[in-house]
Amino acid sequence: MLTVKQKIAARLEDALAAMCSEGAPSAGEIAAMLEYPPDPTLGDLALPCFKFSRALRRAPAAIAAALIPAIEAEEAVGSVQAVGGYLNITVSDRYLAETLLPRILSEGKDYGKSDMGAGKTVVLDYSSPNVAKPFHIGHLGTTVIGHSLKRLHEFAGYHCVGINYLGDWGTQFGKLIVAYRRWGNAKEIDEGGVDKLVELYVRFHKEAEENKALEEEARVEFHKLESGDAENLSLWRKFIDISLAEYEKTYRQLGITFDSYKGESFYTDKMPAEVQKLRDKGLLKIDDGASIVDLAPYGMPPCLILKRDGSTLYPTRDIAAAVYRQATYHFDKAIYVTSAGQSLHFAQWFKVVELMGYDWYDKLVHVPYGTVSINGAKLATRTGNVILLRDLFGAAIEEVKKIMEEKNPDLADKEKVAEAVGVGAIVFYYLSNNRNKDINFVMEDALNFDGNTGPYVQYTYARTASLLARAGEMRADQIVLTAPEESALLKVLSLFPEKVLSAIAEYEPSVITRYILDVAAAYNRFYHNCPVLSAENADVRAARVALTRATNIVLGNAFPLICMKAMEKI
Repeated sequence: MLTVKQKIAARLEDALAAMCSEGAPSAGEIAAMLEYPPDPTLGDLALPCFKFSRALRRAPAAIAAALIPAIEAEEAVGSVQAVGGYLNITVSDRYLAETLLPRILSEGKDYGKSDMGAGKTVVLDYSSPNVAKPFHIGHLGTTVIGHSLKRLHEFAGYHCVGINYLGDWGTQFGKLIVAYRRWGNAKEIDEGGVDKLVELYVRFHKEAEENKALEEEARVEFHKLESGDAENLSLWRKFIDISLAEYEKTYRQLGITFDSYKGESFYTDKMPAEVQKLRDKGLLKIDDGASIVDLAPYGMPPCLILKRDGSTLYPTRDIAAAVYRQATYHFDKAIYVTSAGQSLHFAQWFKVVELMGYDWYDKLVHVPYGTVSINGAKLATRTGNVILLRDLFGAAIEEVKKIMEEKNPDLADKEKVAEAVGVGAIVFYYLSNNRNKDINFVMEDALNFDGNTGPYVQYTYARTASLLARAGEMRADQIVLTAPEESALLKVLSLFPEKVLSAIAEYEPSVITRYILDVAAAYNRFYHNCPVLSAENADVRAARVALTRATNIVLGNAFPLICMKAMEKI
């Protein structure tokens, strides 16, 4: 539909220029004004003419009527009407059949791609779990939103660098070292992995409630770690290795890989230079012994740079990391995907970067998201009250297996299919919501094969694959649309390139998720109302197979953009 908009806008540009002595909109501006009517009976596109009324000194209805001749001759336009100040446009079925459908079929895996990001680099900071803690459902948002944004940007031609900014530094490692020495041993953590580390971490906090001296002991051990103590460094590296081995299992299930695992510790020796730059620019102030940047003129609390004891904080590390990434990757955008609760933190240090004089400050983007819970359960690692992602995935996979035993007991590769559908169900359920919304996860809803869910859209893809396997190669002498469900499906398929651009512009994967649901709904209406292989006319049969192939292409291209796998059989 993007191409159709451009064609119509090019025609209207000349007509409006002739009607307006100066200040006529460009074709690009007109294309951006074209809307999708809420009621399909009003047409496929609508141009609100109210925006031209002042410049043209005419009523919107008169402007709409005057513009009709300009686009009636356009091959992409089927009909056009002036209704209440709107120019309502219906796209030609013939154009869809002769131009759009062949385009989807010929472009295949490239359909929907663009060169918008050619020559540009995007750095994405996402997932970033705290080492020695489990991957729980609270990590799902940053992980799947971040990777979806990476896939979307790659699809639009950007060079992307995915960074897993591991939380591998801080006083929690002092606590873990103390807990390990008091209550753990090498054999237990080798066998128990992250679960054992979490057990030790939780025990430390319980014991510290009674024995306050443990907190000071932990600070001492972390200071030794910061100072390069060989024994503490060895334990620290072991904790990281154990954690990464566990995280990789989840990343494999999601099909996620990273280009860099540089965590907080990597920037330890890079922070002093940035602190000194803040001093040199007169930005650092002492407040109750701590070093801060005063942000009151910008309506924000002060940004803490150094504690009283001179130790660094999150903003110090984030600033040093951003400087390193710009010097290393020369990014055009640096995207940070974290919970909405950190929005102030990012606004503060983004402003500090600007005040430091770095001219790339406006390339920093924070993408926030809401909280997630299961039946309202609050998550907290310290108390052990967490819903582990591996357990959630495991439960979903087992539930899918039960459903498959009932619906398709002879299916090959059951384990592979069950994992793809189970994990995909959770990811789809999460990404169906606007990222800023808080989500209460309900497993039964996520795994429903009949609702607006992951299994439903994966099953729709499998349906297209099955039909295509039975159809073989079919060619029509001339593709003609004979049913309203056919043109409705093709119009939905035409929106894919535009939806990709919208998802990128809004940093919103749910644009793609909701679009996939639209495609699935349109295809299933078509499938149930328009016989495909049993159609009596050979050309109609071939046209409907082509529509099925186009749907298969669009779904197959869209699924990876939201971290889902397309399965040929379910």
